[in-house]
Amino acid sequence: MNAPEALIQTIWRDIQAVRGQAPLIVNITNYVVTNNTANSLLALGASPAMNHVAEDLPGLVNLAGALVVNIGTLADDYVVGMHTAMAQANDMDMPIVLDPVAAGVNGLRTNISREFLDKYHPAILRGNASEIMAVAGEDGKPKGVDTSMGVDEACGAARALNERYGCVVLVSGETDLVVGADREMRLAGGSAMMPRVTGLGCTCTALAGAFAAVQPDFFQAAVDTAAVMNMAGEQAAEVSPGPGSLQMHLHDALYLLDEDTVRARLKVVES
Repeated sequence: MNAPEALIQTIWRDIQAVRGQAPLIVNITNYVVTNNTANSLLALGASPAMNHVAEDLPGLVNLAGALVVNIGTLADDYVVGMHTAMAQANDMDMPIVLDPVAAGVNGLRTNISREFLDKYHPAILRGNASEIMAVAGEDGKPKGVDTSMGVDEACGAARALNERYGCVVLVSGETDLVVGADREMRLAGGSAMMPRVTGLGCTCTALAGAFAAVQPDFFQAAVDTAAVMNMAGEQAAEVSPGPGSLQMHLHDALYLLDEDTVRARLKVVES
């Protein structure tokens, strides 16, 4: 579980890069989590823009460091905005982070996730085990936006998606799994209370956009994301009697995260 010194230093440098550069991260996300994810990006040090209107997105994307697309609310105007923004991001060679929320619940969500992967080549795909398995064509047994599957059960699906689409795959769970072309890493931490707060997976996706904006190695950006969510979630849970205060303390933990915390709390799991 002890993390290599080089990894500690890299994660800390990337946190500092987010704070120093304050990249604009454009988020087309669901209306359940918009406020929480925006505040999490601000707490980490990035600058969020939350919009789905196709006519408004080109100007925002033009200024951004990364684009985050979350399919939680698939109204028609959201989908139009997603296509507009991702096409422009591709033209600009800008990293895209895709969250296939509730893929596997119905054909619409599964198919549009695959369409986005095939057409726009996201840098990072972030989801829970059920979502990742569904996008890969396996039965992930989803429970709405939640999962009934473990990260290890999604490992083969993550590898298949990486091979097919070239994206780094971040599978969130009790232990997080990051899969790249020739690298894999598992990270632990967080808290069992975190699934009791809506949208913390979506928060993880948004933070992946911040790290992808400053770290061109997208495998490392995904590792940064999992590590920071785990460390901040663990730290927040220690001072939170329940999920209501956990959300508040998570923002505080992201804001206060320092090198000593990374050194003390980063947990890499042996494969």
